[in-house]
Amino acid sequence: MSPAAGRDGIALYCPAKINLRLHVGPTRADLGGQHRLDTIYSAVGIWDRVELRQREPGSGFRLTLEGEHLGDLNRRDADPCANLAVKALLAMAQAAGHQPDMSIHIVKRIPVGAGLAGGSADAAGTMLGLNRLWNLRMPAAKLDRIAAGLGADLPFCLHGGLSRGTGFGQILEPLDPDGPQAQRLSRAGLTGHLLIGAYDDQLSTAQVYKAFDLIGPDPHDLNDLQETACTLHPRSRKALDLARRAGIGPAFVSGSGPSVVVMAPRPEQAIALKRLWREQNAVDRIIEADSPVLPRMVPLRVTHEQ
Repeated sequence: MSPAAGRDGIALYCPAKINLRLHVGPTRADLGGQHRLDTIYSAVGIWDRVELRQREPGSGFRLTLEGEHLGDLNRRDADPCANLAVKALLAMAQAAGHQPDMSIHIVKRIPVGAGLAGGSADAAGTMLGLNRLWNLRMPAAKLDRIAAGLGADLPFCLHGGLSRGTGFGQILEPLDPDGPQAQRLSRAGLTGHLLIGAYDDQLSTAQVYKAFDLIGPDPHDLNDLQETACTLHPRSRKALDLARRAGIGPAFVSGSGPSVVVMAPRPEQAIALKRLWREQNAVDRIIEADSPVLPRMVPLRVTHEQ
């Protein structure tokens, strides 16, 4: 993170998340009825920009969004309080005894409802920015506890890089990028340049987990939710099959889907797969990125918003 922040505003570049491995265990009462997870998170260089600007005391919060693919976020009847970034603002304000007089403007580039943690990334950026703007100096452990109350992958999104997640995904073990576990992931072809096949339609995480309890995992998949996501969204299976037939991979569904991830370290691989996906109408959009990456923070020199 940059050590500098604007007095009145700050911008966060918040990366997407993929699961390089995702094992889904049974539901547990001690986890609030959620499934026990064992996963490897990796932050990916698809960036939402979250801009925070202080507003006049007593004016409350304001949320605005822009982007070409906002999905359900763009509905006229969308409740701003249901947005994870706003939930993060309210949670931070409550924890700090602070009024939530803040403008949040989000430039969306991470596909919505795609298994890439776009909402969690925005919420994490909001938390990091408020910690700096309000001069709270909350330690990482406290931020993680607040984040875990908002979403399983949100604590990871505060940190980026590579981490193992257990519990319901919120207990993190950061992986040293030069350490043995990260090196094994690299040798397995699970870090570096990748393609993401994204879709205009969405899968809700709750819908996927409900179906998973009936369908179960395919033991050959890196992601236990992959068979369920592909059953609910057959084009994801088609995109994965094309990548494997072309000898490109590893290839897997991201999180609860429907987005698919294909590791493509060589430029000619990426070119060939993009052509195949387009010819076969296997995806709606193709995004190239690198992983792992870290969140970034920059100052905004602005005046108070009314």
